[in-house]
Amino acid sequence: MTTRNLTGATTAGLSRAVRALAREHALDPAVRARLVLSAAEAAGAALRAGRETVLEWAYDPDEGLLTVVLRTPGDTGPSAADLPMAPDAVTGEEVVWRLPAAPPASTAVVTAVDATEEAPGDEALAAEELRAVVAAADALTAEHRRLNDELAETNSGVLALYVQLDERDKQLRTAHGQTLRELEDALRPPPIEADGLELAVHYAPAGTDAPTGGDLYDWFVLPDGTVHITIVDALGHGVTSTRSALNVTHAVRTLALEGHRLQSIVARTDEILRPFDRSVMATVQLARIDPATGELWLANGSHPPALLLRRDGAARYLEARGRGIGFPLPGSETPLTERLAPGDLLLLYTDGLTESRRDPIEGEKRLVEAAHKHLQSPIEEVPGAIAEEMHTVILHPDDTLALAVRLTGQ
Repeated sequence: MTTRNLTGATTAGLSRAVRALAREHALDPAVRARLVLSAAEAAGAALRAGRETVLEWAYDPDEGLLTVVLRTPGDTGPSAADLPMAPDAVTGEEVVWRLPAAPPASTAVVTAVDATEEAPGDEALAAEELRAVVAAADALTAEHRRLNDELAETNSGVLALYVQLDERDKQLRTAHGQTLRELEDALRPPPIEADGLELAVHYAPAGTDAPTGGDLYDWFVLPDGTVHITIVDALGHGVTSTRSALNVTHAVRTLALEGHRLQSIVARTDEILRPFDRSVMATVQLARIDPATGELWLANGSHPPALLLRRDGAARYLEARGRGIGFPLPGSETPLTERLAPGDLLLLYTDGLTESRRDPIEGEKRLVEAAHKHLQSPIEEVPGAIAEEMHTVILHPDDTLALAVRLTGQ
């Protein structure tokens, strides 16, 4: 390895020595510029302080590698990250670069590089290096501009794709919503006409992702002219609970049309369904109304009580006793009887209406207040308006069903 002691030389002298060495080994001007700058920064402090500085180099013809070593004994050495050209090794006293290079053009010149006197053509070499660095910077700028153009074009394509996907998503949501509405409508029993009675219903699922839940109703006119109403709240949410609620309403309808007594239907429904689905759990409320006389019968299976609001504003919850489908000892006791007068409003509902704030007692008080406000409203507006007032604050989302019945006396 050839050694050159640079003690007493200047930073400019070291740069000339490294530049001459790099030129003799035909390093690319841009690489040469980085090596010169790195050597000057690595030994600059030691040279300015007059400390010993040694430049060594060796060429391996087998591997075509030029090894350049800069030693500054007693110096801490530079940080590799701070140098324009990353060194291959850095210790406390030396910095090592290994570069692909050509054999020296003249061994005599390489061993005689002068670090103290300015060499002929030194300015031309520096200018060449500067041009190479500028050309490299221009190439990087051009590449950066090209990449930015490609990125802008890609972003434009991605944006267009997002717009298409968003439009497609809207179409799918519209189609999905239409399908869900059709499914919900298919689960609703058709409207009934009963002279002397007005009926209306409001239903809202717990979430928009499932149009149906365990809250379901059924109404129909019996052969004797009385109107039968079933309110079911099956355990759970979504399609699974809907299936359970449908099974309950279908069983109740069959039993009612067969002429079973109202108080026996809840227990009999449990007997029918238990062999097929032991997981069914549902609260049930059954109502029979004679439109001609206003007579009302209620049977209950663990369901929230119906609310009766008289035309004069008097309100009362109708507490009928019984246990629901799937509960221990299911069935209803003797039906509660009441007589409706023209203008009276009967409200049947599920617990999602009164327990949205997790306090059923407070919910029942607010329900009376909301019903008073809409006592004289058109019947088709009553259930939805009451539900809207009850759900100004929702702490516990749940399927909600509200069914209003008004005796007209016609």
